[in-house]
Amino acid sequence: MTFEELNLNKPLINALTDLGYTTPTLIQQNVFSVVMSGRDVCGIAQTGTGKTLAYLLPCLRQYQFASEKLPQILVLVPTRELVVQVVETVKSLTTYMNLAVVGLYGGVNLKPQVAEVQQGADIVVATPGRLVDLLSSGAMKTKAIKKLVIDEVDEMLNLGFRTQLKMILDLLPPRRQNLLFSATLTDEVEQIIDTYFANPVRVEAAPVGTPLENIAQSAYAVPNFYTKVNLLELLLNRNADMTKVLVFVATKQLADQLYEQLAADFPDQVGVIHSNKAQNHRFEAVNRFQDGTSRILIATDIIARGLDVAEVSHVINFDTPDVPEIYIHRIGRTGRADRQGIAITFITGKEQENQAAIEQLMNYSIPMLPLPENLVISEELTEDEKPKVHMKIPTVKVPKREEVGPAFHEKIAKNQKVNVRRDHAAEKWAKYGRPIKRGGKK
Repeated sequence: MTFEELNLNKPLINALTDLGYTTPTLIQQNVFSVVMSGRDVCGIAQTGTGKTLAYLLPCLRQYQFASEKLPQILVLVPTRELVVQVVETVKSLTTYMNLAVVGLYGGVNLKPQVAEVQQGADIVVATPGRLVDLLSSGAMKTKAIKKLVIDEVDEMLNLGFRTQLKMILDLLPPRRQNLLFSATLTDEVEQIIDTYFANPVRVEAAPVGTPLENIAQSAYAVPNFYTKVNLLELLLNRNADMTKVLVFVATKQLADQLYEQLAADFPDQVGVIHSNKAQNHRFEAVNRFQDGTSRILIATDIIARGLDVAEVSHVINFDTPDVPEIYIHRIGRTGRADRQGIAITFITGKEQENQAAIEQLMNYSIPMLPLPENLVISEELTEDEKPKVHMKIPTVKVPKREEVGPAFHEKIAKNQKVNVRRDHAAEKWAKYGRPIKRGGKK
């Protein structure tokens, strides 16, 4: 099937032709007709399968122009980077349509975004937190919204947007079409579907755990961090086809540490992105990687979901993720849109349990490769890798209560004084044998 065989109008066909898209993916084929029928949709598909076009194409096909410039389509996504990506996708698809799209996300000044919305927006793409800010202040009207799209809803819940998501769903018009997309169907996602959706049609294509056939997976058994650095540098120097390499690490500290190691040998070719970086830095790092200025982008899992960086040649799992599903999301950054991709994982002894969980989820054993002969095996360890010396704390024997003496002792006789009322007349009589009276004043 080609896009021309779908019920698309000429402006969308022309835009897809300009973008070089001819054949829809499985999720795009399956979702299109259901959305066009007006039914609610619950789409289950892992990252890299084309979910963004799957919901945008039917929504744009059914868009009806109105004189009042109020949003008719609302798209909720978990991260700022994904907002920017979806906005750019909408703009590329509406080249031959007169539509206004606005992206709303936190970390930047609110006022310019409010001004954009109030000038008129047909489509709004937002993160839940920033959208709640606009709805609470009355800066954005929701009465015209006909379609709600919640993309990467499982990641949205993982990031703590439960309260904001429920608040948004309660504020939207009850008569609307709901489209939900998720890689995993958790109990919380099921609860949202049962509460806010009207008998949705479930569309499943390449659910999480299904290894993508167009991604070649392999792994190396590596002893420590600095040997991983040596192996990565060796692979980068040896393989000219590693033109756009996305390197995933476990923490922000490791991302900065690896950046320092690589930046010296690959000047102006390395970027780094994580949640501690300023928003402008994050956008710049992604843009430099996207346009090919940077060859290597080091990232935490903040961009493992949803962000579509074109033509990533290799994904390197510098650290093996604790959650098996995250591995699937990471490697889905390469091999997108039916292209071939390569995913390489570095595994230490401590990470073998994570490897086993990943392989169990995929029902697939990742091929292990022998280490290159000229690889330098480092004996230097990071602080986290150094063995911890646990000092034994001696226990103090507490005496039994009955063996303990009183906390206070009786006072000696001279200190056993009490305040009493004295009879001075009796004291004088006892001392002098007669009462002593003062004489009258003269």
